[in-house]
Amino acid sequence: QLLVEESGGGLVQPGGSLRLACKVSGVNVEDYAIGWFRQAPGKKLEGVASLSGPRPTLNYAVPVKGRFTSDRDSAKNSVQLQMEDLKPEDTGLYFCAAGALRAGTLWFLFRPEDYTSWGQGTQVTVSS
Repeated sequence: QLLVEESGGGLVQPGGSLRLACKVSGVNVEDYAIGWFRQAPGKKLEGVASLSGPRPTLNYAVPVKGRFTSDRDSAKNSVQLQMEDLKPEDTGLYFCAAGALRAGTLWFLFRPEDYTSWGQGTQVTVSS
């Protein structure tokens, strides 16, 4: 059974950094696309980053490009999201999700329906 679990959230001041981890269980993380999403109170779910394929191919949403980076640790079967220069608008519940690799999937669109397994989320709060 494919399971994903996030960790690493917390409270940080503006300009600070956090590193989130997404632990994948039950499957090889390299065989799935991993997406990062976030949801702020009263707002829609928003895609943040995605990794897919053997290289992997990385995609970042415009609001986080240049500040967030994601990488895969195959030895730990996990994916990390390094967040730098955090802003109050980055506050939200962060989710990772896994989706089966299928030809033609446009991972840069960050469509939630492309992912089948979701974690419970980890809270990130950016505030002074």
